Amino acid sequence: MPMQSAATLSIISQRLEGVALRMQNTLLRTARSGVINTGRDFSCCILSADARLVAVGNSLPVHVMAGPDLMARSMMDLHRELRRGDAFLHNSPYHGCSHAADLSVLVPVIDRSGTHRFTVLAKAHQADIGNSIPTTYHAAARDVYEEGALIFAATQVQSEYRDIDDIVRICELRIRVPEQWRGDYLASLGAARIGERELLSLGEEIGWEALDAIVEQWFDYSEQRMTSAVRALPEGSAEAVCIHDPMPGTPGEGVPVRAKVTVRRADARIEVDLRDNIDCIPCGLNLSEACARTAAMVGVFNSLGLRIPPNTGSFRCIDIHLRENCVVGVPIHPTSCSVATSNVSDRLIGAVQLAFAKLGDGLGMAETGGCQTAAQAVVSGFDARHDDTRFVNQLILGDTLGAAGPREDGWLGMITAGTAGMSFYDSVEVDELHYPIRIEERRLVPDTEGAGEFRGAPSSRVSFTPTHSPIRVLYQSDGGINAPQGARGGLAGAPSRNLKVGSANGECVELGAWEDLELGAGERIVGISCGGGGYGSPHRRDVRRVRADVAEGYITPLRAKRVYGVVLKPDGEVDEEATSRLRATLTKPP
Repeated sequence: MPMQSAATLSIISQRLEGVALRMQNTLLRTARSGVINTGRDFSCCILSADARLVAVGNSLPVHVMAGPDLMARSMMDLHRELRRGDAFLHNSPYHGCSHAADLSVLVPVIDRSGTHRFTVLAKAHQADIGNSIPTTYHAAARDVYEEGALIFAATQVQSEYRDIDDIVRICELRIRVPEQWRGDYLASLGAARIGERELLSLGEEIGWEALDAIVEQWFDYSEQRMTSAVRALPEGSAEAVCIHDPMPGTPGEGVPVRAKVTVRRADARIEVDLRDNIDCIPCGLNLSEACARTAAMVGVFNSLGLRIPPNTGSFRCIDIHLRENCVVGVPIHPTSCSVATSNVSDRLIGAVQLAFAKLGDGLGMAETGGCQTAAQAVVSGFDARHDDTRFVNQLILGDTLGAAGPREDGWLGMITAGTAGMSFYDSVEVDELHYPIRIEERRLVPDTEGAGEFRGAPSSRVSFTPTHSPIRVLYQSDGGINAPQGARGGLAGAPSRNLKVGSANGECVELGAWEDLELGAGERIVGISCGGGGYGSPHRRDVRRVRADVAEGYITPLRAKRVYGVVLKPDGEVDEEATSRLRATLTKPP
């Protein structure tokens, strides 16, 4: 086929993205659980017939940058003969999925001649996946058996567009909220079928050979964009270490996560070496291969600061070195990867970003805040308002965490580095309608940002209490000991905290990084997130930005003076003369 024009390439690439977006809209509008239909913890993507990533829509990076390719290959390896109307459940972290909670539906797109043309994937984080305790993040699980999740390695769930009821019954009998799970399954299946229909229509409209040629050209264009970006970087290597806080199953000092980044300009290649890390540990913090590869790539893409299409073409320029039985490598069954999409994954993203920052000013980012506080707990119980109906769901009520970059401040709504702000915060009113809880506060905490020429996001503070019924609360938190680091002279963000306030005398108890507790009448739990790390010296921050931060309540006038060297008048305006004098003394060498 001849090369397509730039206009044709742009139009068809956007149509492919549009297919992924239609899939996502279907999942959002039809899913039952709040973590999906409110928190948007789901993703959809399109892969070529040979399992190369083509289009991702507005998906969460941790779900799709690496992993769908491995999952699609597993589907083809385990099912040598694919037929139109097939669908497969897949959530095995040993066969390419991110972690067991991200239950996915894969559908091979097969044309009228019986030729496999594409694979579509709809991945949705489940409120319950059958774990031994009511959470999809079992951080303390010593292995996959203690974790207890239902795990499917490309297990066929539909044939000729009809459910294989035995598989559906297995899920319904193991999951605490079967009606909710079935609704989410049908939403994911519907999204995949929408993608199948749209791709079949597109192929018939423009011709399969033409569409295949455009996909190859799209990959080549993306590779060219990445090649140009890599050749603009400085040559060299740099290494950074981020440390996850200790919790049950980790070493006493926590989990150090080391990344070595090497830029080879002549070859237009970026290498990320993760082999110099500890072995897998007896808890749920280990990364799946999909999450190890994805976290490294997220760190790379964040560090380049350019709009490069995230697909197989641009990925050709990135080499990621992993080893088996490594906490950020390739886990061996029965290692638990229950929390693979967050915590240690976010630390790995931070290590890659900090390594890039060491290569030169204007590169990389600071470290995103450690997650997840009690503001993102999984809550469960029996709702007395509705005949003691059982409920399980993950809340996404807070956690700001955004790291500063070389050109802009950290996002307030990052939530986790791996979701990149694509998840949404829950509506307070909706959560209170759905679950027997009352959210008492959700606010920002002043003077908690990682200061810098560009600052990190300030911390958030969320508290909630049960109403009508006791609730069980489970969370796994990070950043209470090892706060997120700044880059190139930027300061660290504030550490996280989790608290329980008692009912009898208002006693406030400091909670640990991993908690499984019950809240009764009058008790409340508080989650205070990390602030994001800062980038560059705070004394170089534009005084207008400092003034705006004080006006917004992000920082106090005292912090503006002590940390940023900016003096404000009583009316809130900058005292230019006093600021110039102060900054001159702060920037003088000792």
